[in-house]
Amino acid sequence: MGTDTGRTTRSDPRRDRTGAVDADLARRLSDLARTLQGETDVQGTLEAMVRAAVELIPGVVEASISVARRHRGIESRAASGALPRRVDRLQQDTGEGPCMDAAYEERIVHVPDFRHEDRWPRFAPAALEAGATSMLAFQLYTDGDVLGALNVYGADFAAFTDESEEIGLLVAAHAAVAFADAQQVGHLHEALATRDLIGQAKGVLMERFKITPQQAFILLTTASSQTNTKLRDVAERLTTTGVLTGERPEESTGPGCP
Repeated sequence: MGTDTGRTTRSDPRRDRTGAVDADLARRLSDLARTLQGETDVQGTLEAMVRAAVELIPGVVEASISVARRHRGIESRAASGALPRRVDRLQQDTGEGPCMDAAYEERIVHVPDFRHEDRWPRFAPAALEAGATSMLAFQLYTDGDVLGALNVYGADFAAFTDESEEIGLLVAAHAAVAFADAQQVGHLHEALATRDLIGQAKGVLMERFKITPQQAFILLTTASSQTNTKLRDVAERLTTTGVLTGERPEESTGPGCP
């Protein structure tokens, strides 16, 4: 049997469009990953995450990052506008809402229409009155009693589709990894700063009382434990005021043990 060499192969235009969308999303997510890696502080990472959520997730007009602490409520760490901040305050005031559910219990919470929402009887009517129409909340991370969520808001009721949820999960996954990295960098910088501060405080005590570094450190830790004050705070007070926590100012230059 002969081969029909004159036949042309035509691509499916729907498949072409899907492939182009997927390729564009992959490129934009790659750009997001590079942007997040370029941030050197936690707050900068949070703000970059919020911008990416607004730009990448279909149907989104506002977004925020919320951090929840068990028994201590919720706070808005980064927000694209006034609406997310108002909604976070309402969740804080009522102790309920989609962000808290996403942070503590579920990977994703979808609120299609606040007019017909009965999961949060106190929060939902107040959020609707504040201007919220529809919402998605994505769990970002859990770290002991501290939990985080990415919240996005629609321009109208029923603003979000399955595609919104799928892309939102991808954005949240990128953001969670970058946020964890930023926290580690932030903790490292804080540890280095604390080490330098304690070193300065030891120097003050060594010069004042003509003692060794080990003896100076013992004085600092003793003052910390006796006054129930963090060692870093003891060192900072000493280097900035010349007074060791637990002593009276007139004792700071006296001959006795501080």
